[in-house]
Amino acid sequence: MQFHERVQKYEYKLNDTDDQIIEYILNHKKEITTLPIQTLANQLYTVPNTIMRLAKKLGYDGFSHLKNSLKNELENDQQVVQSSSFSYIQKTFELIDHELLSNAAKLMKEAKHVLLFAVGDNVDFCYQLKRNLQVIDQPSYFSVHRHETLYYLKKMGPKDVLFCISLSGKTPLVLEIAEEAKKRGVQIISLTHFIRNPLQQMADIPLYCYAPRKEMNGYNITDPSPIMVVLYALSQIIWTTY
Repeated sequence: MQFHERVQKYEYKLNDTDDQIIEYILNHKKEITTLPIQTLANQLYTVPNTIMRLAKKLGYDGFSHLKNSLKNELENDQQVVQSSSFSYIQKTFELIDHELLSNAAKLMKEAKHVLLFAVGDNVDFCYQLKRNLQVIDQPSYFSVHRHETLYYLKKMGPKDVLFCISLSGKTPLVLEIAEEAKKRGVQIISLTHFIRNPLQQMADIPLYCYAPRKEMNGYNITDPSPIMVVLYALSQIIWTTY
């Protein structure tokens, strides 16, 4: 996983000081690969422990691991994710944040109401997640109709959860439902493709998979496997923990 991807994955852990260090690293990648941590700390008017904590927040073993990863990125700058189900699933496993996944499972299990929402090709995943929640007798609601979903939202508040699926994170109807939930203080969990998007920014817990959109002859042939990986991983935590 590249440095900027780690920043997006773990951004909920970062503070203003971290953001300043990250901006410097992004603008001086090549220089960073040769700098001792003390020298970098001096340049940033901070202390080595702050940089070490940031490296750990981003999932590195330490600053040396961060430097070596940056060096590999620079040497393989043209490397792209292969377009295959296996590579997309592998990338999705890298993106799974077990702390966030556990937090999402806890929210859903403790919620008075769980509302699931998606449109189009993602509708089937809501039905699957609803079935998975039934395994532990956790009631949930899903409807493909906008007015029924909005009606159900009127009963919800801060102790409830909305789980939205939209790979683009830009689906107008999904954003409308999320905005209404936000007004009511409902906790929002989103599942999107690994890009910055409006839905992810609204969510209290943003979950990611790696499923870039693909079309052929006007049909959406986006690989659904990464979505299932995340939903099953979430369901397993719910089943085994609660």
